[in-house]
Amino acid sequence: MHQYQTNNTFFAQVPGMMEEICEKELIELGAKNTKVAYRGIYFEADLLTIYSINYTSRTISRVLAPLKSFRCRDANAIMKLAKKIEWEKFFSLNHTFAITSNVIKSSITNSLYASQVLKDGIADYFRAKFGKRPDVDTVNPDVRFNLFIETDNAVLSLDTSGESLHKRGYRLLAGEAPMQETLAAAIISLSKWDGEKPLLDCMCGSGTILCEALMHYCRIPAQKLRKKFGFFHLPDFNKSDWEKFKDEADSKIRPLPKGIITGSDKSQLTVNVAKENLSRLPYSESVNLSAHPFQHIKQFENGVLITNPPYGIRLGERKEVELLYKELGDFLKTKCKGTSAFIYTGEPSLRKQIGLKTSRRIHLVNGKLEGVLLQIDSYEGSRKAKYQKSE
Repeated sequence: MHQYQTNNTFFAQVPGMMEEICEKELIELGAKNTKVAYRGIYFEADLLTIYSINYTSRTISRVLAPLKSFRCRDANAIMKLAKKIEWEKFFSLNHTFAITSNVIKSSITNSLYASQVLKDGIADYFRAKFGKRPDVDTVNPDVRFNLFIETDNAVLSLDTSGESLHKRGYRLLAGEAPMQETLAAAIISLSKWDGEKPLLDCMCGSGTILCEALMHYCRIPAQKLRKKFGFFHLPDFNKSDWEKFKDEADSKIRPLPKGIITGSDKSQLTVNVAKENLSRLPYSESVNLSAHPFQHIKQFENGVLITNPPYGIRLGERKEVELLYKELGDFLKTKCKGTSAFIYTGEPSLRKQIGLKTSRRIHLVNGKLEGVLLQIDSYEGSRKAKYQKSE
């Protein structure tokens, strides 16, 4: 038996600074005995829960099923392991495969070299047993394996996700510096938006926040558009159980009423990209899209605003971006009474340009970029809380 079969323990890879958010979602999806680690979470689950996490999780990146732990001081240890695994139980000569590796404080200092050694070991195994070997496909393989080496200890796992789970399948077109889907989903979760109030993204770009909001409200599984998963190649994968679970998850999808989700951007071309991406999801016709700068919006009151403004990567853009953030602050102050705003920026220092008090600042990573989510609340009525100058 393989390691995950004996202890029911798996490892979820998570985006940076999202361990707590991802652990909460894992527990909601049925994971047990969770333990947070750096950029990941160990947890216990049965296979049905693994299907559920891969199909419906909005914040997890990948789920690994450990196959074997072993001592690994050099490349020979990897080759010896490769000879002991019955690889044909996971994939055939007609399937393609790929290997990702991570090495920490190991005598094997190059992760690409570790992957190459394991690839060669798998190829040698198939040649010895079948006279030929399966092909490698690093872009879109049928099955992926993960090799993690820390000091002298290594873990070989099968990637039950396949492609990274942040790839939903709706975003074939992207604008400049797009927000990762898992980050957009996490921000929507942090906002606690549930559809009771309207949601606006006034700088929607390619529409990632809008797509994730639609999927969240309509209860569309995050991987509804995905055709294959890595767990199809687990030796104990049960196709009947998977199809039954998928049908039950899909049956919970509900329509989106008009007027709940609105997006806008100053560029018509950008809005067209957002519209194209949204069109791949059910009920996208109920999302209101328009091309105009947020400064032209007359009012947006008693709602939830979630947006990811430009932050100015290139030299010479700083003054222009600072003005944009100041105008965004003025817009929130004068036209968004009773609204909670969630603004993610890749440049935390721009917070001061908004000129308004933040009720929360949460550091989150977008790909390799470390940014911050700012929450700015406006209340009316008995609370009589007003916007204040930023500290």
